[in-house]
Amino acid sequence: MSSSSLRFLVQTVPTQIQTNRRRARITTSVTVKPDQTETIQAAVEESRLEPRVEERDGYWILKEKFRQGINPSEKVKIEKEPMKLVMEGGINELAQIPLEEIEKSKLTKDDIDVRLKWLGLFHRRKHQYGRFMMRLKLPNGVTTSAQTRYLASVIRRYGKEGCADVTTRQNWQIRGVELPHVPEIMEGLAQVGLTSLQSGMDNVRNPVGNPLAGVDPLEIVDTRPYTNLLSQFITGNSRGNPNFTNLPRKWNVCVVGTHDLFEHPHINDLAYMPATKNGRFGFNLLVGGFFSPKRCEEAIPLDAWVPADDVIPVCGAVLEAYRDLGTRGNRQKTRMMWLIDELGVEGFRSEVVKRMPQQELERASEEELVQKQWERRDYLGVYPQKQEGYSFVGLHVPVGRVQADDMDELARLADEYGSGELRLTVEQNIIIPNIENSKLEKLLKEPLLRDRFSPEPPILMKGLVACTGNQFCGQAIIETKARALKVTVEVQKQVAVTRPVRMHWTGCPNTCGQVQVADIGFMGCMTRDENGKVCEGADVYLGGRIGSDSHLGELYKKAVPCKDLVPLVVDILKEHFGAVPMEMEEE
Repeated sequence: MSSSSLRFLVQTVPTQIQTNRRRARITTSVTVKPDQTETIQAAVEESRLEPRVEERDGYWILKEKFRQGINPSEKVKIEKEPMKLVMEGGINELAQIPLEEIEKSKLTKDDIDVRLKWLGLFHRRKHQYGRFMMRLKLPNGVTTSAQTRYLASVIRRYGKEGCADVTTRQNWQIRGVELPHVPEIMEGLAQVGLTSLQSGMDNVRNPVGNPLAGVDPLEIVDTRPYTNLLSQFITGNSRGNPNFTNLPRKWNVCVVGTHDLFEHPHINDLAYMPATKNGRFGFNLLVGGFFSPKRCEEAIPLDAWVPADDVIPVCGAVLEAYRDLGTRGNRQKTRMMWLIDELGVEGFRSEVVKRMPQQELERASEEELVQKQWERRDYLGVYPQKQEGYSFVGLHVPVGRVQADDMDELARLADEYGSGELRLTVEQNIIIPNIENSKLEKLLKEPLLRDRFSPEPPILMKGLVACTGNQFCGQAIIETKARALKVTVEVQKQVAVTRPVRMHWTGCPNTCGQVQVADIGFMGCMTRDENGKVCEGADVYLGGRIGSDSHLGELYKKAVPCKDLVPLVVDILKEHFGAVPMEMEEE
């Protein structure tokens, strides 16, 4: 296989938790024996370890004594349990109410602006009033031709308002959805084996795994069984699981199956890292990785190993500890790492142990299976599978945006040339697996591959990622997708590089585009041009990496007007990435 010169390295269990470059955190790193748990817990006031939620009528709610100073989202959950919209059929009634009537009541207005996010529906009030983005669950990024066709049929009914995106969590988002159609759409999703439940707000997001799972000749483990189990567990087999719908904030999980770390484990709240122990296969655990406008942190070792059979129990235990003990005040301080900081890694670990079925959790294994020196492979293009006589083809989907016709074509190609399956990646691209080698030549001549989704895109396009931007998202400050493509095209005209450079765009500080892990990141802002006129701009980040030598990118230059980004990127590529000027052709 061809490869880039980038090296993604696995994080080993350190003797000391490294201080984050952007925000120093003081943590102790002593080896703690199981019989020292009581001493550790004594350092935390006993009252702090009282669960803040309780089960009532099948749902988990915040106790009265902990409701002082809570944030507005917590108040919305207390006023009305969001999962009742699906588990008790509330969506059917809501879908029949005209929007003008919905707006008259705070309760129903909060339904469409907040609670529907528990159903994976996001009201685009600012830019598409009355329309919703619907986010799907797609464990491991595996989707079928039938699912893809169904989603295409949904967005096609909305004309120019409808489209779909491949997201940075390896799943589909469809746009343009109207509320009256939601019950029908959800029924259609169930018929093709999809769900949108618990994909937004204070829920567990799509479980990410190796996009080459099961076909990769060099994979460590097939991640699909684990990500599927995690998704089924979290969503109650797509019926809704209220045990994990009232978290203090969103929560991300991934299962690593490759040395390449395609899964980006260090930016997940829980990451399963393959490791053996005493001849048994299992996973070491990383916890606490997250991005937010005020703080970004990489996941750290929990000093825990679980056998493969305990992937679900430990996930439940970690989630329950977070659900029970996480704070519910300032939304910028409610991700799981804040709780880990407060309790200490060992204190948090002891709370996880309490919630394990046997109240036991083994210490981390030193027998890690991810190689520490590994050249990250490129999956765009044509590569042989572990199955003899078959290949997979990785397609570049520019900034992840697809239309209904594109989706129908992708489904056709998956059926005609492969096994009717598509794989989505966290870089917003698509892989067609299980192609007989005898069919490759014909596939590569297909118009979709020649004109839209190339297996061999320009080198600077390979690592290009962009969030939704202000075309649809009300929180985004700037337009991202079209601008990311335009800037990259202009830069390509001026310089050439010899290896991919990962460039990520995000429209606001919520950083859905994950700019901190990019080689070069662009975070939208408003600024002023040379004439003092207000214009769209970007804070530019540089140097993000993921691996044992990982670190988040740091701010390189603040508030650059978007019109000035091309020359700045050209200079950065020359100075930091070995770019050379393109030879200009004579007129």
